[in-house]
Amino acid sequence: MLTGASAPVANPLQAIDWERPWLAHWREPGQRVAQAVAAGATLSDALNREQAAPLLFVPQSALPPGEAYEHYIFNSHQCPTRDGLHDFLNALCWMRFPRTKKKLNQLHAAEMALAGVPNVRGPVRDALTVFDENAAFLVAPQPLWEALIAKDWQSLFIELRPLWRQAQLVLFGHALLEKLVYPRKPITAHVYRAQPAIHSIADMDAWVAADLSADKLADKPFLPLPVLGVPGWWRENENVSFYDDPLVFRPNR
Repeated sequence: MLTGASAPVANPLQAIDWERPWLAHWREPGQRVAQAVAAGATLSDALNREQAAPLLFVPQSALPPGEAYEHYIFNSHQCPTRDGLHDFLNALCWMRFPRTKKKLNQLHAAEMALAGVPNVRGPVRDALTVFDENAAFLVAPQPLWEALIAKDWQSLFIELRPLWRQAQLVLFGHALLEKLVYPRKPITAHVYRAQPAIHSIADMDAWVAADLSADKLADKPFLPLPVLGVPGWWRENENVSFYDDPLVFRPNR
């Protein structure tokens, strides 16, 4: 479904347009949880009813003062959750990608143990945060990858446009999903390459969780992709002039 921009509304969960093409993998259980909250349930209770995550969701007040968020999740198997879009979408990530989210948490905990101080950050934890907040997984034919690596936007989105029918882009980062509740042209994902043999979200979750490592993340294995340039995701990109904006589709250095 091709769609244009929409204006913000007062209730953040009600602002989600579940027909957006990038939310195809998030509608269930997302819509159901949002409806439960609208009917009066607390967000943590509505999430826990789904029994789809490898932990419990608890109010933010459960996080002890001074304890690092990831450290608390690792030790308690509970996820402090605030009302609002950001934590709602983070919880949906735990439901749809439980193995990947658990692996990210384990890597955070391992890095904190190495540092000796829970709140000390380093390049691996910075990369973990980027991944958790803004990653997207792409399965695509090799010519699309070569064009993306080269930031050859004309080839990627115009000359090779038919190849996108063979590609699959799945958004993961909950901050990325949050930004796309109010879509804007500059919104950019950090793309992580997934293997071609993936046929379901469960397969993708298992593969990404197994593939992730501290060493790999330290090398920042991401490629920038302005997601509203994806064919079929945004009405305006049917006009090739959409891609002529150098502030969004930046040339390779």
